[in-house]
Parts: sequence; C-alpha cells; structure tokens
Amino acid sequence: MKNHLLQLLQLDLFFREYKFALLCFFTAFVVTLITIPPIISLIRRYSLYDMPNARKEHAAPIPTMGGVAIIAGMLIALLLWFPFSNSVVQISFFFCITVLFGLGLMDDLKDLSAKYKFIVQFGLATIIALSGIRITSFDGLLGLQELPVMAQYSFTILAIVGITNAFNLIDGIDGLAGGIGFMSLTTIGIFLTSAGDMNTALIAFSLGGGILAFMYFNINPAKIFMGDTGSLVLGFIIAVLCIRLMDVNIAAAKPVIPHAPVFVLSIVLIPVFDTIRVFALRIWNGKSPFSPDKTHIHHLLTNQDFSHGFTTKVICFLHGFILIEAYWLVNLRQEFVLLILITFMLLITVILKNAGLLFRKRISRNSTV
Repeated sequence: MKNHLLQLLQLDLFFREYKFALLCFFTAFVVTLITIPPIISLIRRYSLYDMPNARKEHAAPIPTMGGVAIIAGMLIALLLWFPFSNSVVQISFFFCITVLFGLGLMDDLKDLSAKYKFIVQFGLATIIALSGIRITSFDGLLGLQELPVMAQYSFTILAIVGITNAFNLIDGIDGLAGGIGFMSLTTIGIFLTSAGDMNTALIAFSLGGGILAFMYFNINPAKIFMGDTGSLVLGFIIAVLCIRLMDVNIAAAKPVIPHAPVFVLSIVLIPVFDTIRVFALRIWNGKSPFSPDKTHIHHLLTNQDFSHGFTTKVICFLHGFILIEAYWLVNLRQEFVLLILITFMLLITVILKNAGLLFRKRISRNSTV
C-alpha cells in the first residue's frame, strides 16, 4: 500500500512539474498540424516552391516555408501558457525570433545573399549576449573556469551564429533537421526543467511540439520543407537554450549535469561537427566555404544511393546515441569525453562514406554462398 501511494505521489509531482510543458507541447502540435495543409495549398497556388539545384537532393519542386506553421504553433502555445514579463531577456529573445523569422521568410521568397544573412545573425546574437544570456564559464574544460567579459561575448556570438547556420545547412533531406531538432529540444527541455528553469523549458517544448507535427508532412516523401523560415529559427533557439542550460546548471546549488559544456556540445554535435568538417574540406580544396557541393553528412549516404528515409533514420539514431553516450560519461574528465565524441564523429564519417562499399561486399558474399 505504501509503495502504491509513493508511486501516485511521484506521478503527481511529475505531472505538476511538466503540466505546462505538456500543454505547450500539445498546443503547438495541434496548431502546426492543422496549419500546414492550408499553407501547402497557398504555396501551390502561388508557386512558391523550393526548386531543385546543384546543392539540393530533391528532383521535383516541393512546397517550402513549413517553418511558418512551426513558429505559429510555438507562438500560440507560448501566448496561452508562457508567463511573459517585461524582462530584458524575454523582450530581446522574442524580438530576435521575430526578426530572424522575417529574414528566413524573405530568404525563402527571394534567396538572400549569405553575407546579408550573416550580418543580421551577428547583430541578433549580439543582442542576446547583451541581454544577459552568455557563455560565462567553461566549467573547468581545458582548465578554464569563468571567462573574461570580452571572451564571454565572443564565444556567445560565435556559438549562436555557428549553431544557427549548422542547423540551416543540415536541413538537406526529408526529416533530418526536424528529427535532430526534436530530439535536441526535448533533451534541453527536460534538463532545463530538472535544473528548475521551467519557464525557459516551455520554449523548448513548444517548438518541439511544432517540429513533431511538421515531421508528419516532412518525412520522406516530403510534402513540404521547413525552409530557412524554420531552420534558421530552429538553430537559433537551440543555440540560445543551450547557453541558457549551461548558465542555469552552473549557477544551481546542485548542478543536474556535471560538466555541462561537453554535454551541451553533444546536443548540437552532429550539425556543428559536420559544418566545420565541410567548411574545412572546401577551404583545403581551394574553394569558398560557402560554395555548393554534396559533402555534408547526409550526402555521404545519399551519394551512394541510400534513400532519404534510411539516411535520416541512421543519422537520428547516431544523434540519440551521442546524447546517451555523453550523459553516461559525464563523470569522466571533460577533456576525455570531448576526445571520445570527436573520435566517434571522425569514425562515423569514415564508416558512412564507405557504407556503400561495405554493403556491396556483404551482398556479394551472400550471393556467392
């Protein structure tokens, strides 16, 4: 009887802790789910398609700007359940989301230059840093604790712009950016709640609900893409929430994540590592880091005739494994965990690049037997 009552008490505490998180999640899910079909019809009427080109995987025009429905779902959920205030942090954050949403919308409609988008992103990242959301400490990583003020601003701006564009660049095949984004947002939301920052966690759960609904229409074969309208906002919010998680965890009397910087890095590791790898390869080959090609992590499989669906499942599985691995290893020295994660990504890159050869060898052996 006592055990039964204890289980009920734990369930009640869990529900109370995640009550508004679940309300935000399901509200955003429903709003996005019912908003996407009209958006697809509107896009088809005005021919606002994502057209195939040298750097894209789809062969036929596909409706884009699914991000409009995702952001609409998130904002309506927050309007209903989020405790808004006049704090500088909140005003700055939602101002930046509005501007970035407009930037993504313009890019989907008119294909803006990368230079212009970078200038706006650097400006928005600076606003976030000035508002108080900054990487203040490396928590002992590489022997670094609290950072000098200028280093805080520099690392924060670089991290926000880098992660924003990393998610934008990995949005190359059906379901990939959405799958990684949903897993990352859910993880951030859970740990923010555990750290006591339930209000900020609502943003993660709201966007996560919208992303999950969008994926119903985006899983291969995709009926709509999120476009830059969605991927830029997705990357930006994940970047800001990751920094917030680090700050809240370090400031907590009892941190929920030992060595938060490395764990937070694992949340964005695949997009960030892939972007750095691709840019480095392009520069090594004497090309612009922004020149179009098909060398991203998803291309390593699709170039070998693996389907979009299979490729997305493999990379999302790897992302989940990295999150679990990083959490399992949190009690190790941070530098060891960082080395393990980087080694794992290098190994995975080699395996994925040669997956077709490995599969062909296996098939040929089975056929000879």
